[in-house]
Amino acid sequence: MEAYLLDWANLLLRWLHLIAGVAWIGASFYFVMLDSSLSKPARKQDVERGVSGELWAVHGGGVYQSQKFLLGPQGEPLAQDLHWSKWEAYTTWLSGMGLLAIVYWFGASTYLIDQQVMVLIPATAIAISIGFLAGGWVVYNLLCKLLRGRDNLLAAIIFVFICVVTWVLFQLFSARAAFLHVGAIMGTIMAANVFFQIIPGQKKVVAQIRAGDTLDAEPGIIGKQRSVHNTYFTLPVLFIMISNHYPMTYSHEHGWLVLIFIMLAGVLIRQYFVLRHSHRASPVLPAIAVVLLLAMVWYLSPKAVDSADNSEVSEAQIAQIIELRCVACHARQPTQPGFAAPPLGIVLESPADVQNHAERIAATVQSRYMPIGNLTAMTDQERASVASWFAQLRSQ
Repeated sequence: MEAYLLDWANLLLRWLHLIAGVAWIGASFYFVMLDSSLSKPARKQDVERGVSGELWAVHGGGVYQSQKFLLGPQGEPLAQDLHWSKWEAYTTWLSGMGLLAIVYWFGASTYLIDQQVMVLIPATAIAISIGFLAGGWVVYNLLCKLLRGRDNLLAAIIFVFICVVTWVLFQLFSARAAFLHVGAIMGTIMAANVFFQIIPGQKKVVAQIRAGDTLDAEPGIIGKQRSVHNTYFTLPVLFIMISNHYPMTYSHEHGWLVLIFIMLAGVLIRQYFVLRHSHRASPVLPAIAVVLLLAMVWYLSPKAVDSADNSEVSEAQIAQIIELRCVACHARQPTQPGFAAPPLGIVLESPADVQNHAERIAATVQSRYMPIGNLTAMTDQERASVASWFAQLRSQ
Protein backbone atom coordinates (compact mmCIF):
# COMPACT_ATOMS: atom_id res chain seq x y z
CA MET A 1 0.00 0.00 0.00
CA GLU A 2 2.88 2.39 0.78
CA ALA A 3 4.37 2.00 -2.70
CA TYR A 4 0.92 2.48 -4.26
CA LEU A 5 0.31 5.71 -2.35
CA LEU A 6 3.78 6.97 -3.24
CA ASP A 7 2.99 6.34 -6.91
CA TRP A 8 -0.09 8.54 -6.58
CA ALA A 9 1.86 11.25 -4.77
CA ASN A 10 4.48 11.06 -7.53
CA LEU A 11 1.84 11.36 -10.25
CA LEU A 12 -0.05 14.27 -8.69
CA LEU A 13 3.11 16.21 -7.81
CA ARG A 14 4.45 15.61 -11.30
CA TRP A 15 1.21 16.97 -12.77
CA LEU A 16 1.36 20.04 -10.51
CA HIS A 17 5.04 20.52 -11.42
CA LEU A 18 4.16 20.43 -15.12
CA ILE A 19 1.23 22.84 -14.77
CA ALA A 20 3.21 25.34 -12.68
CA GLY A 21 6.23 24.99 -14.98
CA VAL A 22 4.15 25.75 -18.05
CA ALA A 23 2.75 28.85 -16.33
CA TRP A 24 6.21 30.05 -15.19
CA ILE A 25 7.98 29.40 -18.47
CA GLY A 26 5.09 30.84 -20.46
CA ALA A 27 5.18 34.07 -18.45
CA SER A 28 8.98 34.22 -18.66
CA PHE A 29 9.03 33.68 -22.42
CA TYR A 30 6.27 36.24 -22.92
CA PHE A 31 8.04 39.00 -20.98
CA VAL A 32 11.37 38.28 -22.70
CA MET A 33 9.57 38.56 -26.03
CA LEU A 34 7.79 41.72 -24.89
CA ASP A 35 10.95 43.40 -23.62
CA SER A 36 12.85 42.54 -26.79
CA SER A 37 10.07 43.65 -29.13
CA LEU A 38 9.33 47.11 -27.75
CA SER A 39 9.51 50.09 -30.07
CA LYS A 40 9.59 53.79 -29.25
CA PRO A 41 6.16 55.16 -28.33
CA ALA A 42 4.42 56.77 -31.27
CA ARG A 43 2.60 59.47 -29.28
CA LYS A 44 4.38 62.40 -27.66
CA GLN A 45 1.99 62.35 -24.71
CA ASP A 46 3.00 58.75 -23.96
CA VAL A 47 6.65 59.79 -23.84
CA GLU A 48 5.69 62.59 -21.44
CA ARG A 49 3.88 60.00 -19.27
CA GLY A 50 7.15 58.06 -18.96
CA VAL A 51 6.52 55.34 -21.53
CA SER A 52 9.91 54.03 -22.68
CA GLY A 53 8.60 51.44 -25.15
CA GLU A 54 5.43 49.90 -26.49
CA LEU A 55 4.18 46.91 -28.44
CA TRP A 56 0.97 46.50 -30.37
CA ALA A 57 -0.18 42.90 -30.77
CA VAL A 58 -3.19 40.94 -31.91
CA HIS A 59 -4.33 37.76 -30.20
CA GLY A 60 -7.52 35.94 -29.39
CA GLY A 61 -9.74 38.20 -31.44
CA GLY A 62 -8.50 41.44 -29.88
CA VAL A 63 -5.82 44.10 -30.29
CA TYR A 64 -3.53 44.79 -27.34
CA GLN A 65 -1.19 47.65 -26.51
CA SER A 66 1.58 46.95 -23.99
CA GLN A 67 3.58 49.86 -22.61
CA LYS A 68 6.71 49.84 -20.48
CA PHE A 69 7.38 52.56 -17.89
CA LEU A 70 11.06 52.24 -17.08
CA LEU A 71 10.84 54.69 -14.15
CA GLY A 72 7.14 54.38 -13.48
CA PRO A 73 4.36 56.65 -14.75
CA GLN A 74 5.12 60.37 -14.70
CA GLY A 75 2.51 62.80 -13.36
CA GLU A 76 0.08 60.06 -12.33
CA PRO A 77 -0.09 57.49 -9.54
CA LEU A 78 1.01 53.89 -9.98
CA ALA A 79 -1.96 51.54 -10.04
CA GLN A 80 -2.58 49.62 -6.80
CA ASP A 81 -3.64 46.43 -8.57
CA LEU A 82 -0.33 45.18 -9.91
CA HIS A 83 0.20 41.68 -11.27
CA TRP A 84 3.24 39.93 -9.79
CA SER A 85 4.76 36.95 -11.58
CA LYS A 86 6.15 34.93 -8.70
CA TRP A 87 3.89 32.11 -7.53
CA GLU A 88 4.38 30.24 -10.79
CA ALA A 89 8.10 30.07 -9.97
CA TYR A 90 7.62 29.14 -6.32
CA THR A 91 5.05 26.45 -7.08
CA THR A 92 7.26 24.95 -9.78
CA TRP A 93 10.21 24.75 -7.40
CA LEU A 94 8.23 23.45 -4.42
CA SER A 95 6.54 20.74 -6.48
CA GLY A 96 9.88 19.84 -8.02
CA MET A 97 11.46 19.48 -4.58
CA GLY A 98 8.52 17.32 -3.56
CA LEU A 99 9.18 15.04 -6.51
CA LEU A 100 12.89 14.96 -5.73
CA ALA A 101 12.12 13.96 -2.15
CA ILE A 102 9.65 11.21 -3.12
CA VAL A 103 11.69 9.67 -5.91
CA TYR A 104 15.34 10.33 -5.08
CA TRP A 105 15.42 10.83 -1.31
CA PHE A 106 12.74 8.43 -0.12
CA GLY A 107 13.85 5.98 -2.82
CA ALA A 108 17.57 6.77 -2.46
CA SER A 109 18.67 3.14 -2.49
CA THR A 110 16.83 2.55 -5.76
CA TYR A 111 17.16 5.76 -7.77
CA LEU A 112 19.82 7.99 -6.20
CA ILE A 113 22.61 5.56 -5.38
CA ASP A 114 24.50 3.34 -7.79
CA GLN A 115 26.93 1.28 -5.77
CA GLN A 116 29.06 0.71 -8.88
CA VAL A 117 29.57 4.48 -9.15
CA MET A 118 30.13 5.22 -5.46
CA VAL A 119 29.34 3.23 -2.33
CA LEU A 120 27.00 5.44 -0.31
CA ILE A 121 24.39 5.00 2.38
CA PRO A 122 21.05 6.80 1.83
CA ALA A 123 21.61 9.43 4.54
CA THR A 124 24.97 10.45 3.05
CA ALA A 125 23.60 10.52 -0.50
CA ILE A 126 20.64 12.68 0.55
CA ALA A 127 22.95 15.09 2.40
CA ILE A 128 25.14 15.39 -0.71
CA SER A 129 22.03 16.02 -2.81
CA ILE A 130 20.83 18.83 -0.54
CA GLY A 131 24.35 20.25 -0.37
CA PHE A 132 24.59 20.51 -4.15
CA LEU A 133 21.19 22.24 -4.41
CA ALA A 134 22.08 24.85 -1.80
CA GLY A 135 25.72 25.14 -2.85
CA GLY A 136 24.81 25.66 -6.49
CA TRP A 137 22.84 28.79 -5.60
CA VAL A 138 25.52 30.08 -3.21
CA VAL A 139 28.31 29.76 -5.80
CA TYR A 140 26.18 31.20 -8.61
CA ASN A 141 25.06 34.17 -6.51
CA LEU A 142 28.63 34.86 -5.44
CA LEU A 143 29.81 34.79 -9.05
CA CYS A 144 27.11 37.29 -10.03
CA LYS A 145 28.26 39.67 -7.31
CA LEU A 146 31.97 39.29 -8.02
CA LEU A 147 31.61 39.73 -11.80
CA ARG A 148 28.99 42.45 -11.85
CA GLY A 149 29.11 44.43 -15.10
CA ARG A 150 31.11 41.72 -16.89
CA ASP A 151 28.16 39.81 -18.24
CA ASN A 152 29.86 37.86 -21.02
CA LEU A 153 32.63 36.62 -18.73
CA LEU A 154 30.03 35.80 -16.08
CA ALA A 155 27.95 33.78 -18.55
CA ALA A 156 31.02 31.80 -19.64
CA ILE A 157 32.04 31.03 -16.06
CA ILE A 158 28.50 29.99 -15.11
CA PHE A 159 28.47 27.58 -18.06
CA VAL A 160 31.84 26.13 -16.99
CA PHE A 161 30.55 25.86 -13.42
CA ILE A 162 27.48 23.90 -14.55
CA CYS A 163 29.72 21.63 -16.66
CA VAL A 164 31.96 20.89 -13.68
CA VAL A 165 28.94 20.21 -11.47
CA THR A 166 27.58 17.84 -14.11
CA TRP A 167 30.83 15.84 -14.20
CA VAL A 168 31.08 15.67 -10.41
CA LEU A 169 27.48 14.47 -10.02
CA PHE A 170 28.19 11.62 -12.43
CA GLN A 171 31.00 10.52 -10.11
CA LEU A 172 28.62 10.43 -7.13
CA PHE A 173 25.13 9.31 -8.13
CA SER A 174 23.38 7.04 -10.57
CA ALA A 175 23.36 8.47 -14.09
CA ARG A 176 19.64 9.17 -14.00
CA ALA A 177 19.95 10.96 -10.64
CA ALA A 178 22.96 12.94 -11.88
CA PHE A 179 20.96 14.24 -14.85
CA LEU A 180 18.03 15.15 -12.63
CA HIS A 181 20.21 16.94 -10.08
CA VAL A 182 21.78 19.16 -12.73
CA GLY A 183 18.26 20.29 -13.66
CA ALA A 184 17.27 20.66 -10.00
CA ILE A 185 20.31 22.84 -9.32
CA MET A 186 19.50 25.12 -12.26
CA GLY A 187 15.82 25.18 -11.26
CA THR A 188 16.81 26.13 -7.72
CA ILE A 189 18.98 28.95 -9.04
CA MET A 190 16.09 30.18 -11.20
CA ALA A 191 13.57 30.14 -8.34
CA ALA A 192 16.08 31.71 -5.93
CA ASN A 193 16.69 34.48 -8.46
CA VAL A 194 12.98 35.26 -8.35
CA PHE A 195 12.68 34.97 -4.55
CA PHE A 196 15.88 36.69 -3.42
CA GLN A 197 16.57 39.20 -6.19
CA ILE A 198 13.86 39.88 -8.76
CA ILE A 199 10.75 40.21 -6.56
CA PRO A 200 12.47 42.10 -3.66
CA GLY A 201 13.99 44.46 -6.20
CA GLN A 202 10.64 45.07 -7.85
CA LYS A 203 8.99 45.72 -4.47
CA LYS A 204 11.68 48.24 -3.63
CA VAL A 205 11.18 50.08 -6.91
CA VAL A 206 7.38 50.10 -6.53
CA ALA A 207 7.72 51.50 -3.02
CA GLN A 208 10.02 54.28 -4.27
CA ILE A 209 7.64 55.15 -7.12
CA ARG A 210 4.68 55.41 -4.75
CA ALA A 211 6.68 57.47 -2.27
CA GLY A 212 7.85 59.83 -5.02
CA ASP A 213 11.51 59.08 -4.21
CA THR A 214 14.38 59.09 -6.67
CA LEU A 215 14.58 55.59 -8.10
CA ASP A 216 17.54 53.37 -7.34
CA ALA A 217 18.66 51.73 -10.60
CA GLU A 218 20.46 48.87 -8.84
CA PRO A 219 17.44 46.53 -8.30
CA GLY A 220 16.41 46.88 -11.93
CA ILE A 221 19.91 46.09 -13.21
CA ILE A 222 20.17 43.00 -11.01
CA GLY A 223 16.63 41.86 -11.82
CA LYS A 224 17.25 42.18 -15.55
CA GLN A 225 20.50 40.21 -15.29
CA ARG A 226 18.89 37.37 -13.31
CA SER A 227 15.89 37.24 -15.66
CA VAL A 228 18.24 36.86 -18.62
CA HIS A 229 20.06 34.03 -16.88
CA ASN A 230 16.75 32.32 -16.12
CA THR A 231 15.63 32.37 -19.73
CA TYR A 232 18.83 30.62 -20.89
CA PHE A 233 18.48 27.96 -18.19
CA THR A 234 14.96 27.12 -19.34
CA LEU A 235 15.48 24.80 -22.32
CA PRO A 236 18.24 22.75 -20.65
CA VAL A 237 16.00 22.30 -17.60
CA LEU A 238 13.06 21.27 -19.77
CA PHE A 239 15.21 18.68 -21.52
CA ILE A 240 16.35 17.25 -18.19
CA MET A 241 12.72 17.05 -17.03
CA ILE A 242 11.87 14.68 -19.90
CA SER A 243 15.23 12.90 -20.14
CA ASN A 244 14.41 10.20 -17.59
CA HIS A 245 12.21 8.61 -20.28
CA TYR A 246 15.20 8.27 -22.62
CA PRO A 247 17.99 6.26 -20.97
CA MET A 248 20.19 6.29 -24.08
CA THR A 249 21.15 9.84 -23.05
CA TYR A 250 22.07 9.59 -19.38
CA SER A 251 23.11 5.92 -19.23
CA HIS A 252 25.98 6.38 -21.68
CA GLU A 253 29.45 6.01 -20.15
CA HIS A 254 30.04 9.69 -20.92
CA GLY A 255 26.54 10.82 -20.03
CA TRP A 256 27.88 13.98 -18.40
CA LEU A 257 29.39 15.05 -21.73
CA VAL A 258 26.17 14.20 -23.56
CA LEU A 259 24.23 16.45 -21.20
CA ILE A 260 26.68 19.33 -21.64
CA PHE A 261 26.33 19.21 -25.44
CA ILE A 262 22.55 19.01 -25.27
CA MET A 263 22.39 21.90 -22.79
CA LEU A 264 24.60 23.96 -25.09
CA ALA A 265 22.24 23.22 -27.98
CA GLY A 266 19.33 24.41 -25.81
CA VAL A 267 21.12 27.65 -24.99
CA LEU A 268 21.81 28.31 -28.68
CA ILE A 269 18.18 27.67 -29.60
CA ARG A 270 16.99 30.02 -26.87
CA GLN A 271 19.45 32.68 -28.00
CA TYR A 272 18.05 32.42 -31.52
CA PHE A 273 14.53 33.16 -30.31
CA VAL A 274 15.65 35.97 -28.00
CA LEU A 275 17.39 37.66 -30.94
CA ARG A 276 14.48 36.92 -33.25
CA HIS A 277 12.20 39.09 -31.11
CA SER A 278 14.37 42.11 -31.94
CA HIS A 279 14.82 41.03 -35.59
CA ARG A 280 18.51 40.19 -35.11
CA ALA A 281 18.29 36.39 -35.32
CA SER A 282 20.88 34.42 -37.23
CA PRO A 283 20.12 30.96 -38.66
CA VAL A 284 23.66 29.99 -37.71
CA LEU A 285 22.60 29.51 -34.07
CA PRO A 286 19.91 26.85 -34.63
CA ALA A 287 22.10 25.28 -37.32
CA ILE A 288 24.91 24.77 -34.79
CA ALA A 289 22.36 23.41 -32.30
CA VAL A 290 21.09 20.90 -34.86
CA VAL A 291 24.66 19.80 -35.63
CA LEU A 292 25.30 19.27 -31.91
CA LEU A 293 22.12 17.22 -31.54
CA LEU A 294 22.84 15.13 -34.63
CA ALA A 295 26.34 14.53 -33.32
CA MET A 296 24.79 13.21 -30.11
CA VAL A 297 22.45 10.95 -32.08
CA TRP A 298 25.47 9.46 -33.86
CA TYR A 299 27.59 9.26 -30.72
CA LEU A 300 24.87 7.49 -28.73
CA SER A 301 23.92 5.00 -31.43
CA PRO A 302 24.07 1.45 -30.01
CA LYS A 303 26.97 -0.74 -31.03
CA ALA A 304 25.93 -3.78 -32.99
CA VAL A 305 26.81 -7.15 -31.53
CA ASP A 306 27.86 -9.80 -34.04
CA SER A 307 26.48 -13.13 -32.88
CA ALA A 308 29.13 -14.93 -34.94
CA ASP A 309 31.84 -13.53 -32.68
CA ASN A 310 30.23 -14.83 -29.49
CA SER A 311 29.50 -18.25 -28.12
CA GLU A 312 25.86 -19.19 -28.35
CA VAL A 313 23.72 -18.15 -25.40
CA SER A 314 20.93 -20.57 -24.53
CA GLU A 315 17.38 -19.67 -23.58
CA ALA A 316 18.04 -21.29 -20.21
CA GLN A 317 20.96 -18.94 -19.56
CA ILE A 318 18.86 -15.91 -20.41
CA ALA A 319 15.97 -17.16 -18.30
CA GLN A 320 18.34 -17.50 -15.35
CA ILE A 321 19.71 -13.96 -15.82
CA ILE A 322 16.22 -12.48 -16.14
CA GLU A 323 14.97 -14.36 -13.09
CA LEU A 324 17.96 -13.33 -11.00
CA ARG A 325 18.31 -9.70 -12.12
CA CYS A 326 14.96 -8.50 -13.49
CA VAL A 327 11.91 -10.32 -12.14
CA ALA A 328 12.07 -8.74 -8.67
CA CYS A 329 10.69 -5.58 -10.27
CA HIS A 330 9.16 -6.91 -13.48
CA ALA A 331 6.62 -9.26 -11.93
CA ARG A 332 2.88 -8.97 -11.64
CA GLN A 333 3.46 -8.54 -7.92
CA PRO A 334 7.00 -7.12 -7.54
CA THR A 335 9.04 -8.23 -4.55
CA GLN A 336 11.49 -5.33 -4.82
CA PRO A 337 10.69 -2.73 -2.11
CA GLY A 338 9.27 0.51 -3.48
CA PHE A 339 7.48 -1.03 -6.48
CA ALA A 340 3.71 -1.47 -6.36
CA ALA A 341 3.51 -2.53 -10.00
CA PRO A 342 6.00 -3.60 -12.69
CA PRO A 343 7.74 -0.56 -14.29
CA LEU A 344 5.96 0.46 -17.50
CA GLY A 345 3.72 -2.57 -17.04
CA ILE A 346 6.45 -4.88 -18.36
CA VAL A 347 6.23 -8.38 -16.88
CA LEU A 348 9.08 -10.86 -17.46
CA GLU A 349 7.83 -13.93 -15.62
CA SER A 350 7.61 -16.34 -18.55
CA PRO A 351 9.69 -17.21 -21.66
CA ALA A 352 6.93 -15.68 -23.79
CA ASP A 353 7.16 -12.40 -21.81
CA VAL A 354 10.92 -12.31 -22.38
CA GLN A 355 10.56 -12.97 -26.10
CA ASN A 356 7.92 -10.24 -26.45
CA HIS A 357 10.20 -7.68 -24.83
CA ALA A 358 13.52 -8.96 -26.20
CA GLU A 359 14.51 -5.76 -28.01
CA ARG A 360 13.67 -3.53 -25.04
CA ILE A 361 15.51 -5.86 -22.65
CA ALA A 362 18.63 -5.84 -24.83
CA ALA A 363 18.59 -2.05 -25.28
CA THR A 364 18.07 -1.16 -21.62
CA VAL A 365 20.55 -3.74 -20.35
CA GLN A 366 23.22 -2.73 -22.86
CA SER A 367 22.74 0.97 -22.04
CA ARG A 368 22.99 0.09 -18.32
CA TYR A 369 19.62 1.73 -17.69
CA MET A 370 18.41 -1.53 -16.24
CA PRO A 371 18.41 -2.79 -13.61
CA ILE A 372 17.60 0.56 -11.97
CA GLY A 373 20.64 1.60 -9.96
CA ASN A 374 21.90 -1.91 -10.69
CA LEU A 375 20.01 -2.99 -7.57
CA THR A 376 20.39 -6.65 -8.45
CA ALA A 377 24.11 -6.36 -9.28
CA MET A 378 23.97 -7.48 -12.90
CA THR A 379 27.52 -8.20 -14.08
CA ASP A 380 29.18 -7.02 -17.29
CA GLN A 381 29.36 -10.65 -18.41
CA GLU A 382 25.60 -11.00 -17.99
CA ARG A 383 25.04 -7.83 -19.98
CA ALA A 384 27.26 -9.20 -22.75
CA SER A 385 25.29 -12.47 -22.70
CA VAL A 386 22.01 -10.57 -23.12
CA ALA A 387 23.47 -8.61 -26.06
CA SER A 388 24.72 -11.83 -27.70
CA TRP A 389 21.36 -13.53 -27.14
CA PHE A 390 19.49 -10.70 -28.86
CA ALA A 391 22.00 -10.70 -31.74
CA GLN A 392 21.27 -14.42 -32.15
CA LEU A 393 17.53 -13.72 -32.25
CA ARG A 394 17.95 -11.09 -34.96
CA SER A 395 20.10 -13.38 -37.08
CA GLN A 396 17.54 -16.19 -37.07
